[in-house]
Amino acid sequence: MAGRHNVFVSYYHEEDQHYRNRFETLFSKYYDIMESKSVEIGDIDPNLKTETIYQKIRNDYLRNSTVTVVLVGAHTWRRKFVDWEIGSSIRQTEYNPRSGLLGILLPTYPPARPIWERLFTGDTLPAFQSQQDHPYNPHTIPPRLYDNLACGYATIHNWSENPLEVKHWIHEAFKRRKKINPNNKRLLFKNNRSNERWQ
Repeated sequence: MAGRHNVFVSYYHEEDQHYRNRFETLFSKYYDIMESKSVEIGDIDPNLKTETIYQKIRNDYLRNSTVTVVLVGAHTWRRKFVDWEIGSSIRQTEYNPRSGLLGILLPTYPPARPIWERLFTGDTLPAFQSQQDHPYNPHTIPPRLYDNLACGYATIHNWSENPLEVKHWIHEAFKRRKKINPNNKRLLFKNNRSNERWQ
């Protein structure tokens, strides 16, 4: 397996900072299996225009990254910056090649509702899907991540602190970026969302 990859970590700063710090401490410092290229709190002025922020993320943080890891907590899908970071990272431009993509379900991510509960409430939407035995509700993960799970560009996994496992996930995402075309057709979020799930 190849050496370290340059990894951009996308996450919800307010709720999941602890897991982002742990992820980077474990895999960038302790096990040394990746080089972190992430945005720190306060690096980008949220009052800038959307297109300016989008370009700044791409040019200043994603330019040298080859894989984007999305840490998925309870409300990650609602965050416009997460949507923009995923969209920027899988966008191929003249100067910035696209990155591989994978999601990691954090321990704070709510488990899929049991089937009896879905039947009782009359919920006919697909309440969960499974990829390699990792259940998730498609409507409570970032929509752009879900689009890329559906087309095979991304994978999703449960939280792990096993360096061999995480290194494998990152390397496979790195390889997929040149074999499969991502789906980046969805319009960018204009604002953060507040619903329980997206439709």
